[in-house]
Amino acid sequence: MTKKQFWVDPYQTTFDTTVAAVDGANVTLQSTIFFAFSGGQESDAGSIGGHPVLAARKDGLEIVYTLAEGHGLIAGQAVRIEIDWARRYRLMRLHFAAELVLELACKALPGVDKVGAHIAQDKARIDFVWPQSIAPLLPEIAAEANAIVAADLPIVCAFDDEAGERRYWEIAGFSRVPCGGTHVRRTGEVGVIRLKRNNIGRGKERVEIYLLA
Repeated sequence: MTKKQFWVDPYQTTFDTTVAAVDGANVTLQSTIFFAFSGGQESDAGSIGGHPVLAARKDGLEIVYTLAEGHGLIAGQAVRIEIDWARRYRLMRLHFAAELVLELACKALPGVDKVGAHIAQDKARIDFVWPQSIAPLLPEIAAEANAIVAADLPIVCAFDDEAGERRYWEIAGFSRVPCGGTHVRRTGEVGVIRLKRNNIGRGKERVEIYLLA
């Protein structure tokens, strides 16, 4: 099972590790800083042993990386991981912005169901089942989220169940939420949040989340 160093230090951009196994174009590592798509958060971009990672996916508690055919890596080989920090940091900031918005929306709309989420480098989105427009609530939710950001509060991330790799984040006095993504250390790193409503029909509401910088 790959050790997830990205949970230990999500700000790390280079990391020396060892190839655990190779199956054609697919490679697993003993430990990694390269996040694979999970919980709506897109995968990192970068390279392993100088070879660009074409895809990264979770397989149970394992992470499988796809490289180009003919990469030449072998089990037991020492390799260096390098990730695109600008992309990672943007994903971390947007991820936590989405988490704040989700928590505040759930408090404002008791019984609302989240049915989808996606965090990309340019924006994040959350999809809800709700019978009417969520637009009237967005200014209040944005104001509350930005107040939490402006307070520059510490964000604690830890395991609920280390063996099962179940993680959470917590802001004291606000919320504790299960989540296995990568997170910033303080809310002030997120920056100013802007929200936009997108009606996707059939009783579903989409909130798009943007950062102003």
